[in-house]
Amino acid sequence: MQITFYKYQGTGNDFVMIDNRSLKFPKQNTKLINSLCDRRFGVGADGLILLENDDSVDFKMVYYNADGNESSMCGNGGRCLVAFASFLGVIKDKTTFTAVDGLHNATIAKDIVSLQMIDVENIKEKENYSFLNTGSPHHVQLVKNIDTFHVFEEGKKLRYGLYGASGSNINFVEETSSGFAVRTYERGVEDETLSCGTGVTAVALAMYNSGKTKATRIPIKAMGGNLEISFEPTDRGYTNIFLIGAAKQVFKGEITC
Repeated sequence: MQITFYKYQGTGNDFVMIDNRSLKFPKQNTKLINSLCDRRFGVGADGLILLENDDSVDFKMVYYNADGNESSMCGNGGRCLVAFASFLGVIKDKTTFTAVDGLHNATIAKDIVSLQMIDVENIKEKENYSFLNTGSPHHVQLVKNIDTFHVFEEGKKLRYGLYGASGSNINFVEETSSGFAVRTYERGVEDETLSCGTGVTAVALAMYNSGKTKATRIPIKAMGGNLEISFEPTDRGYTNIFLIGAAKQVFKGEITC
């Protein structure tokens, strides 16, 4: 089988993109998806995303982690899929699409995609960390010297030790002069990634909720680049949450499987 794919990246979070409006891709083949995401024997990516038709909105997002399993929402993946949909001519400068966590609105202007995330009502504040779900579960913890922090080792311990088999993404955060810097250990990838969209969204909300900032538009520096998160606090939590940043096509290819 020959598969045509596109490679996209959003602040270093990279994805194999496939136009599956024909529904020909064998989406239940976990081993195939895992092999396509393999960085030595496949294309190489943090995840694989299918763009499919939907009867009620512009398109449907189907997201798989690099391990081959269908997963919860991916913010940077969603931004990249909006860019892909624009490239394919499915949309123009704005869209509504559906993903595993519901409907999302987005706009695109050149390479910049502004993606509306789900509303967040519940943030659990613990002694030294916060926990919330921004489409995917996230642990947010302040640390010092983030550039030299052992993200893989400490993230893996928390991912399995604190959250068990189902796991959580683990975000380590340090305040900077302009906002916050974050490094993330992602479940499903089981490693540190250069960026995590739902993760930086979780960081922004957790930092505001815990009183670390009063800003409602927060710049976040990920390992792969800069993102911004804007939101509106309400009596019930947070709404109109937007993840904003660049999403770019890297290359197009064909692979025989």
